[in-house]
Amino acid sequence: MNLHNEMPATRAPKKKPDLQRPLDELVELYATVPDKAFRYCPGCGLGMAQSAIMRAFHRVGVDITKVATAGGSGCYSVMGHYFQSSHIHGSHGRGCAYATGLKLARPELTVLTLQGDGDLLAIGGNHFIHAARRNIDITVICFNNYNFGDTGGQFAPTTPLGSKTDTSSLGMPEPAFDACKLAIGAGAGFVARSTVAHPAHLTKMIADAIEWKGFAFVEVLQHCHVLWGRRNGMPEAMDMMRFYTDNSVLNPSRIPEDEHFDIPVYSEDEKNVKFVLGVLHKERKPEFTEEYAKLRAKAMAKMPGKVQS
Repeated sequence: MNLHNEMPATRAPKKKPDLQRPLDELVELYATVPDKAFRYCPGCGLGMAQSAIMRAFHRVGVDITKVATAGGSGCYSVMGHYFQSSHIHGSHGRGCAYATGLKLARPELTVLTLQGDGDLLAIGGNHFIHAARRNIDITVICFNNYNFGDTGGQFAPTTPLGSKTDTSSLGMPEPAFDACKLAIGAGAGFVARSTVAHPAHLTKMIADAIEWKGFAFVEVLQHCHVLWGRRNGMPEAMDMMRFYTDNSVLNPSRIPEDEHFDIPVYSEDEKNVKFVLGVLHKERKPEFTEEYAKLRAKAMAKMPGKVQS
């Protein structure tokens, strides 16, 4: 029931990160106050993910007025409305398509997509792999809760083999996508994984992704105890939080030496049976908006007369 990665072992980190800024200050800097109650279910991991994104904004030092987010349909889809940034709440699965257009039109913006596993990897899968292939400078954050939570808990491409959902009551007969390996195979330059049970680590992964020049992907393992957890022996939020903390190990080859996250480093026996967290892939390559600008300049140079840029 887990996603895996293989990396060589190195030494452990040293000290804890300074991420102690009060949440109410971050809310004032980066969030909007909804006129109604938050839409998330009580105990949902999306609230913790939203907090980590705000902390990542602060860590990177982004200008929230120059941030744009995009997404489609799902439990997560209201998150973009809770930030002070610009947001496109579009059709199902099209977050990467909207983000691509935003970045090409306004390359100076910091562009993120906020998407669920079903939204991104099912109906949005084609947009996802081609955005990764182009290596456009956007950050894709995938909230993976193993099911389509917003429509009642149907199975998704990430639903673990054998687990139960509303549409696989006897157990999921299909193997799940490893979203991180899919991103790497499609050409993403930066790929990382974390969980909402490890907020300091999650903040670091999102911050690193935002700072990366090129396509960056972060898989956030985020519990849906109301639907997936209840059907799989973990009916409370803390049940799933313990599930993540008990079954997560760090990818030791990418641990920053100056930070410590209280997560054990994996052994060879563990890397194929537990969630491997951390930066799983880094590869510098040409970025799409820069390559497109070069192509545009070539085309304009061939035009007769003066052409307005």
